[in-house]
Amino acid sequence: MSETNSVGLVSAQVAHFHTPLTLKSGAVLPQYHLAYETYGTLNGSRSNAVLVCHALSGNHHVAGRYSPQDKHPGWWDNLIGPGKPLDTNKFFVIGVNNLGGCHGSSGPSSVNPLTDRPYSASFPIVTVEDWVESQARLLDYLGISQLAAVIGGSLGGMQALQWNIAYPTRVRHAFVIASAPNLTAQNIAFNEVARQAIITDPEFFDGDYYNHGTLPRRGLRIARMLGHITYLSDDAMGEKFGRKLRHGAVRYGFDVEFEMESYLRYQGDKFAGEFDANTYLRMTRALDYFDPAAAFGGSLSAALKTAIAKFVVISFTSDWRFSPARSREIVQALLDNAHPVKYAEVTAEHGHDAFLMPDPHYHAIMRAYLAQVKV
Repeated sequence: MSETNSVGLVSAQVAHFHTPLTLKSGAVLPQYHLAYETYGTLNGSRSNAVLVCHALSGNHHVAGRYSPQDKHPGWWDNLIGPGKPLDTNKFFVIGVNNLGGCHGSSGPSSVNPLTDRPYSASFPIVTVEDWVESQARLLDYLGISQLAAVIGGSLGGMQALQWNIAYPTRVRHAFVIASAPNLTAQNIAFNEVARQAIITDPEFFDGDYYNHGTLPRRGLRIARMLGHITYLSDDAMGEKFGRKLRHGAVRYGFDVEFEMESYLRYQGDKFAGEFDANTYLRMTRALDYFDPAAAFGGSLSAALKTAIAKFVVISFTSDWRFSPARSREIVQALLDNAHPVKYAEVTAEHGHDAFLMPDPHYHAIMRAYLAQVKV
């Protein structure tokens, strides 16, 4: 897409909340703020709002650029904009940095107004339920009583599910993409290894590294490298890197030998310079804890019984971290309740990251459905 299809230059906004928020853990945030961005125009009836929920390492910068020189548009820029599948000529799109994040919302790295020091490890554990509650308050702040749609991939898809459990009358359409109703034991294991890499980094200081002038870069780097492997498929890694040698010949050592190693180190270093370790710990825990069926005797059907929205569930064939079988569990639970749902299993080679890619089939599905959504 050319820049004529872009939302153009954007800027973040911050909403401040002074009404205490009681979290699922029982902890209370007496005040907090949320960073968000909007694209498009809210119509007169305020009926065209679409909330985009981000995944583990995402944020509120969903589309557009911050300056003409900005080389990196928002993380879902290929999907959102004038004439794109999520058309900003029609919809008013909202992206929000989740509570506990590190891109402008209240989180471990932000200053606690009660102490004038970073929250550090004292920032409470947050859950998907807490995010949806805070997002609902943001919609109240914006004067939006009902969403035309809530859309999310991966962890964002879990938020889309939770919206339909906590606030079913506030959502007309829900897109749950490359997601799952809870994590498998294997996925919990991946998250625990990532957290241990961070927690055991000598620069972590029990989460208080801000006041020690350090950063647990090594741990966060390893955590990201591990995570990145799970986001890609074996075929995608094989096609892109294979067994290509970095220097053309084996050097018999432990420095970078393969292009795959070089790529992982680059991704790890980049992430460690941009993301907060305490936030990473909390985001992965939110993934672990999400299990709406648990409150209903393990029945996802019962958990989704009160949903009202029309659902679109999309999975990708090469996604082994959130496999198509997990998406089909969601579909079956909706069908058990005779809820309207459309399901697509897209053939794609990019693994879990496929939901971020401009796959023609995937985008055609999104475009066709969203074109029919009445605002």
